[in-house]
Amino acid sequence: MRPSVTRWKTTTAARLRTTALSLLAVVAAVGVGAGPALAADGNVAWTVRTASNGYGEARSSYSYNVNPGGAVEDAMVVANRGPAALTLSVYAADGFTTDAGQLDLLTRDKKSIAIGAWVKPNAGSVIIQPGKTAQVPFTVNVPENATPGDYVGGILTTLTQADQAEGINVDRRLGIRIKLRVGGELKPNLAIENLHVTYAGPTNPFSKGDATITYKVHNVGNAALSGKQAVTVSGPFGLLRVRAEDVAAPPELLPGESWDVTVPVHGVAPAISLAATATVTPLLTDASGSTTSLKSVQATAHGWALPWTLVLVLVVLIAVLVGAYLYRRRNRAQSKAREDARVRDAVEQALRGPEPQTS
Repeated sequence: MRPSVTRWKTTTAARLRTTALSLLAVVAAVGVGAGPALAADGNVAWTVRTASNGYGEARSSYSYNVNPGGAVEDAMVVANRGPAALTLSVYAADGFTTDAGQLDLLTRDKKSIAIGAWVKPNAGSVIIQPGKTAQVPFTVNVPENATPGDYVGGILTTLTQADQAEGINVDRRLGIRIKLRVGGELKPNLAIENLHVTYAGPTNPFSKGDATITYKVHNVGNAALSGKQAVTVSGPFGLLRVRAEDVAAPPELLPGESWDVTVPVHGVAPAISLAATATVTPLLTDASGSTTSLKSVQATAHGWALPWTLVLVLVVLIAVLVGAYLYRRRNRAQSKAREDARVRDAVEQALRGPEPQTS
């Protein structure tokens, strides 16, 4: 089994001037594999892998369970695959999940507070002759006040090269993931937040439309978690229920991280009022790679699904009926007023009696 390492690439852009000003631009992780990291001219190449020791051989990454105040010692093996001697910097960094769902590591100018601060290489750099390998020992010291739970980061080798043609400095990073579980009470938990449902119906009021459900999956526990997701949409009293097609699982989220989810649901009837329900089943992976399903979490939101064409027809019909009613009421009022005036005139004439005769 070949060890799995992650290749990170960072580019520092700067125009070549007498006084150079550098603008740091981070490019996310570009691949996973055990292949060498190559410079643009193809003359520099190296690989990294885990050392074979009491923790195992040909490991895909580093994984430890350590109590607060504890420490472990391990090593990384770096091989120079190029034709010239190679000097690489070595450092550790905290990990985070990118918007693309991949693990990335903080660049060296960013402050690490966990793995990047607890992992100390024995040397800040290593020199490797062509075709040779070098072992880089490192120590993981967990503070006594460390909060129990999962932490992810990595140990990296880096090489900065100037590209005169492009006027940039290219910082190439090749590293191996480190997953650390600090002993103590494990509280794995996911939450569903900001659940919303919107509806887009067809012109035909008797046809079905599409609902869009959006929400955020938030890791509110202290363990790294992924999850299985399911989404349903129904009308009043749970009628006309429709289930979304397979909903992609979120990436493994570190404690405190969140992931935005958008789920389309097709074939939804315009049932006036809709209820959208999202269900997430957290998945916890242990050091051996076994996955355990935890208690599901669920959230429901309500929205409108109005057949607008039918609503418009009803509005017009109601307007016609109201107009007809008001017209008839006005005519009746006018007729009554004319009749009242006629009666009033007749009464007044009767009260006046016959006019007196004169001789």
